This record gives sequence, C-alpha cells and structure tokens, in this order.
Amino acid sequence: MPELPEVEALRVFLADHLVGKEIARVLPLAISVLKTYDPPLTALEGTRVTSVARHGKFLDIEAGGLHLCTHLARAGWLRWKDSFPAAPPRPGKGPLALRLVTTDGDGFDLTEMGTKKSLSVHLVNDPVDVPRIATLGPDPLADAFDRDAFAALLAGARRQIKGALRDQSLIAGIGNAYSDEILHVAKMSPFKRTADLTEDDVTRLYTALRTTLREAVDRSRGVEAGRLKAEKKTGMRVHGRTGEACPVCGDTILEVSFSDSALQYCPTCQTGGKPLADRRLSKFLK
Repeated sequence: MPELPEVEALRVFLADHLVGKEIARVLPLAISVLKTYDPPLTALEGTRVTSVARHGKFLDIEAGGLHLCTHLARAGWLRWKDSFPAAPPRPGKGPLALRLVTTDGDGFDLTEMGTKKSLSVHLVNDPVDVPRIATLGPDPLADAFDRDAFAALLAGARRQIKGALRDQSLIAGIGNAYSDEILHVAKMSPFKRTADLTEDDVTRLYTALRTTLREAVDRSRGVEAGRLKAEKKTGMRVHGRTGEACPVCGDTILEVSFSDSALQYCPTCQTGGKPLADRRLSKFLK
C-alpha cells in the first residue's frame, strides 16, 4: 500500500507534470472507483490544474475550483503516460480504474490489481467533503507536529503502539510498512502499550518517526512514478523481509501474521531477544 512517502513523491511528480495543464477528459473505467456523482467528472473538462496536495494517503488534484481526491488503497497505483491511444479503453477490462488526459495528450492512469477493489476517487468542492479526509489526524511531517503534540496524541490513545501509529484518525499517512520501520528504528515492540511509554520512550519514538519518514521522502524525491514501488521496497529494513538478517544486529527478522496483514520485527533490537507470540494462540509480549 502506498503510504505517506510514496504519496508525497507522487504529489511532487504530479505538481511538476500536471499543474498548469488543461484537462481534456476524465474517464472512470471501473464501476467501483468513483464514490461521488455531484459534481460529475465532466465538470473537470476544460479546467486547468492549479495545484496538487496531499492529505495523509490521499492525493488532491485541484482544477477549476474542484478537487479530485484519490486514495490508492492496498493495490492501487498511478501510472503517468506521455501519450494515449486514440480509442478509449473498454471499461471493466484489466486493472485500469480511471484515466485522466490533458489537452497536451499526456496524463495518468489509475490502476488496481487483484479482485478486492478499494481504490477510491471523489470529485468534491472541498477536500473535507470526503469523509475519510475530514477525520484525518495531523500530518506527522508538519512543522506543528512536534514532540509534545505527539505525546499528547499517544496519551489519549491507550492501545498498542503499532495500532496507534496506523490509526489515520490519530496520525495521517502511516501504514503497515512504515509503522514496522519506525518501531524498528525506535527499538520498540509493536505490542507495547501506549500507556506504558516513558518520557524517554516517547522521545525515541518521535525521533524515529520523523527520521524514518523524512528519509523515505528524500529517497523517493525525483524518482519517476513507475519506480516508486521498487524504491519503497529497497528502503525497508524489516518490513517484508521475514527470514532475512536484521541490518543492525544480524538476527533473523520474524513475522506475526493476522487475517489480512502481517508485521515484521527484529527480536534482538525490539523485544529483548524473545519472539512475539501469535495473538491467535497466546498473549502478546509487552
């Protein structure tokens, strides 16, 4: 799933390639992708793109006073193209979900692999008209998101730290992958309770969060849209690397599986050398 660093890189890419251009057409090609109907997508035709913003994991393309807001979900992606075939694509064929074409002939496709379709597109007058944007927590890279603001959020969470980091209503933009990476840098168990965090723990976790996300954004800067997924994977220290050696201590990276996801961690770095128990079988390691 694209998370804050990849979506930020896409925002920068689109700001460079799309702002100032006139939209010729926007074609929804998967019945599930469009979540709004008023205003219609045809309202974008003939408008000029004025800005591209990010709200957590949402992209926000502003044109003609309207906002085309996209969440790529788990298996979605944006693919920039310098040109398109003259004939429009047939709806319902393959992973293609939506196509935006400018009067210059370039633009992008939104695609989604797999059978579970979660990619969403909203055309609204204001981004907060999208319910999931309206309920987002603060952006963790914003200047106002300092250590004290982070501590205040965690104080009200009272849950396991892995879940707190992934809660979009608490902090916007962090998902499964970067929460694993942040916790590894912080040398903290994903199942540690927020109520048990000391002042030093909060400081260490805040520093790990900002450092990890900033480094990921820096790595992604200037990378073309089609290569961002591969760039994300190469930058991972523990996430998606079950069975490999930890790059810090050399211990074997372990995994805990859930019904629809999995987390990865280093026992030596994060849990005092003890493997985490599967929650379906026994208690969490604190």
